[in-house]
Amino acid sequence: MASLVKRLEQQIQKAVVEHLRMRAAPNTFFFHVPNGGWRTRTEGAILKGMGVMPGTPDLFLVFQGRCYALEIKPEGGRPTVQQLEVIAQLEKAGAFTSISCGLDAALRVLEAWGLLRGRVQ
Repeated sequence: MASLVKRLEQQIQKAVVEHLRMRAAPNTFFFHVPNGGWRTRTEGAILKGMGVMPGTPDLFLVFQGRCYALEIKPEGGRPTVQQLEVIAQLEKAGAFTSISCGLDAALRVLEAWGLLRGRVQ
């Protein structure tokens, strides 16, 4: 079941990225931090030492000097405690954040932030 939820989340994120590639406001920079996936204990320790932080949102976007962080969940999905803690830290640092459940919700957030041109109905 967990792998099905993860695949749904990946499919939603890929669709969001496709919208960004086609519809992003000019000069919007975005990227995904690949924190997930299986790692050896050694590789995990190396990445942690390099600054990898569990709970980091799925997509980061920068537009007009502002930072945006979007955590994507499938419908009915819930953030982890670590994700909530990281999002709180990002907000304290001045970033705009959102936890969006489903593709439509994620696109509405990006539109509201002014990062996507056009509208999804």
